[in-house]
Amino acid sequence: MTDSRAMARAILLSRRGFPAPNPHVGCVIVRDGEIVGEGWHRFAGGPHAEAEALAAAGERARGATAYVTLEPCNHHGRTPPCSQALIRAGVARVVVACRDPNPVAAGGLEALRSAGVTVETGLMADEAAEANWRFLTAMRLGRPVVVAKAAMSADGRIALPSGESRWITGPAARRAGHRLRAEMGSVLVGRVTAERDDPLLTARIPGVRNQPLRIVLDPAGRLPSGLRVFDGSAPTVRVTEGPVAGSLAVGRDPRGGLNLRALMAELFRRGVTGVLVEGGGRTIASFLRAGLVDRLELFVAPALLLDGLPAVLGEAPGSLESAPRGRWVSVRRAGPDLRLTLDLEGMGETDPCPER
Repeated sequence: MTDSRAMARAILLSRRGFPAPNPHVGCVIVRDGEIVGEGWHRFAGGPHAEAEALAAAGERARGATAYVTLEPCNHHGRTPPCSQALIRAGVARVVVACRDPNPVAAGGLEALRSAGVTVETGLMADEAAEANWRFLTAMRLGRPVVVAKAAMSADGRIALPSGESRWITGPAARRAGHRLRAEMGSVLVGRVTAERDDPLLTARIPGVRNQPLRIVLDPAGRLPSGLRVFDGSAPTVRVTEGPVAGSLAVGRDPRGGLNLRALMAELFRRGVTGVLVEGGGRTIASFLRAGLVDRLELFVAPALLLDGLPAVLGEAPGSLESAPRGRWVSVRRAGPDLRLTLDLEGMGETDPCPER
C-alpha cells in the first residue's frame, strides 16, 4: 500500500463522527503493506483516532507506519497524549498531513522525533485540511467559525406573514441541518426565533453523542424559562447585554445590538470552535454586519411564498460595490431542495495548514 493510499483512507475516516469542538482526525496503521489498524475521533471526550487504531492493531503496531491527518497531541486533556501512545506501541514511522495549530496540543512531532520515530509531514495536507475545516479555520481566526444557515423558499422567504414556517424544506434538508448542528458543535438563535418557533435546537440524528451547545440571544433577559431551549436536555447559554442571573453578559456594540465580537471571543475562550447561526433574519444580518459570517448554508425549496419573512433582514449596503461577496463552494440536491454553500470573501485566502 502506498503512502498516498493510506493517507487517503485516513482522511476518509476523519470525516466520520461528530467530535466538535475537537478536530476531525483519522488514523491508519500499516505494516508490511497491510492495514492492521484504523480509527477516527468519534466524539469529544472519547478515544482519539490514534488510540482506536493502536487498539485495533495490537502488537502488530510495533515497527509499523501510522498515517494521521493531524499532528498527534502531546498533552493530557480528557484523554492521554497520542504521541506517547504511538511511542509506547513501538510505531517506527509516522506520516502526518497537517501540524496542529493549537498550541495547547502541539508538540507531538517533536516528541516522536526525540524518541527516534521517523516523522514526515505534508502528505495530502490540502485534502486533510478541507475535512477539518471548522477546527483549522477557528485556530487561524482565533474565534469560532460562524456558519449562517437558512431554509427558504425560492423567493427567499423563511416564513409566511403569519409566521408559519414548518416545513418549507423537506426531510433531507432538515437532516442535513441537524448534521450541521452536530458538526459545528453549537447552534445560535435570536430572541424572536426562540419565542416564535420554540425550537429544541438539538441534533436528532444517529451517531451524536454530545448535543450541541445552545446559544440564545436575549438582550434584556426576558425570554420565559418554559421555552424548550431551556429544558435542560442540552447545555444552553442565554446571552444578554447586561448582567442577568444565569446569563452571559457581553455588553452593547457601539453600532447597536449585542456585542457579537465579545461573544465570539468568550465562546472561543470556553473552547467553542464552531457556531451555527440559524436565525432569524435580523440575527443573521447582525452577524453579517459585524463581519463574522464565514460561510452561508442555504437550503432552497421549489416553492414561492410571494410575501413573508426574508432570510436576511437588515440594513442594506450603501452600494453594490460594498456588498459582501463570496465564492460558491458547492450546489447540491437535498431531496427536492437545493443546498447552496457560499464562502464569504476572505475565506480560503490563507493556507489552513501552513506548517506542513
